[in-house]
Amino acid sequence: MPGRQLLMTFPVTATSHTLADYRARGGYGTLSKVLATMKPEQVTKEVAASGILGHAARPSPPAASGRSCTSTTVSRTTCAPTPTKASRHLQGPLDPRERPAPPRRVDGDRRLRAAGEECLRLHPRRVRPALPAPRRSDRRGLRRRLLGPSILGTGFALDLVAHRGAGSYVCGEASGLLTSLEGRKGYPRNRPPRLTVRGLYQRPTVVNNVETLSNLAGILSMGAEAFRKIGTAKSPGTQLVSISGHVARPGVYELEFGYPVAKFVYEDCGGVLGGGKLKCIVPGGISTKVLTAAELEPVTYDHASFQKAGSGLGSGGMIVIAEGTCMVRLLQVMLRFYHHESCGQCTPCREGMGWMHQIIDRIVGGDGRPGDIDRLIEISEANDGTTICGMGDAAGYATVGILAKYRDEFEYFVEHKRSRCDGRLEVPVHA
Repeated sequence: MPGRQLLMTFPVTATSHTLADYRARGGYGTLSKVLATMKPEQVTKEVAASGILGHAARPSPPAASGRSCTSTTVSRTTCAPTPTKASRHLQGPLDPRERPAPPRRVDGDRRLRAAGEECLRLHPRRVRPALPAPRRSDRRGLRRRLLGPSILGTGFALDLVAHRGAGSYVCGEASGLLTSLEGRKGYPRNRPPRLTVRGLYQRPTVVNNVETLSNLAGILSMGAEAFRKIGTAKSPGTQLVSISGHVARPGVYELEFGYPVAKFVYEDCGGVLGGGKLKCIVPGGISTKVLTAAELEPVTYDHASFQKAGSGLGSGGMIVIAEGTCMVRLLQVMLRFYHHESCGQCTPCREGMGWMHQIIDRIVGGDGRPGDIDRLIEISEANDGTTICGMGDAAGYATVGILAKYRDEFEYFVEHKRSRCDGRLEVPVHA
């Protein structure tokens, strides 16, 4: 396995998702410890000392936002229906299209519950039918007093509400998520005010990735010092990586930060499908810049190493791309997605995405013009930093990253009206 494990530490069986199996392997043991022996400030201090970074596209320490939220007071006017007492909220975005959350996520989420919230509501963004077992387990937890007004007889209350979203990509952005939960269009919000000041229903709100929350049980069980010994000094712990594309063994793997990426791709995941050669990888979702096979060799799986290589970890959605793949067609697929998923609130994103989509479609259709490639770069640069959320930036990163390394393929397509790689996205399996 690729390094030490913190979350995927048990064999997956037909019953491993059940409450009985989870408790048999120590599940909810840390919950009892925290509720019985720890004060809210102790929990916050331990999480901060662990050095854990948020498992999201733009990582940040979760303890900092938690402290900001618990120390903030807000006006209680012009709000949607809320509990009679002033409340704070914790949001846990979950999108199984990128990476499914591990079965212990609810236990991990409950650690933050001990950080002083009077009424904590956890809202996984999308709990789809693809993940029915965790939803059933959550309901059983409610019946067995693991949620509700008196958890384990301590008198401590926790409400967990699972909201199922409609599949909007932009609602992965924190403020867009909150807006959609309030029943409005999922438009991202300008900040300030920060979400820890005015978030869901104008209440202080912390938004942390479900995977981040899943690590908290382990941190509070083993202690911050032991947690810091896993991974690297600047990126302690592990991350779930969903690897797909032209790879022999796709799936969800737990990688220890600092693990060699080339070893992960070539050995743990079996290399390129059918024995082909690696062309490049998309490291962490399509908003991260591609890294060529040569660039991949010295990279280790941590934030600092990927930044040095000119890319990033992103959401942990790694895509393996084999030699023979048409990068022009690949960018077309990416830009079509971004154009479709733009919420349309910001003019640079709404119009820029459409313009880029039209240009790449024209190139693929054999009507490319000499200035099209530079125009794609110009639009990407013009969008950078001009939109409320990072959607416009993300499309630009993907575009500029591919053009910087594979411009010759685009120039060939424009000049010859066809792909150098025959337009292939699915590469034939080698004998």
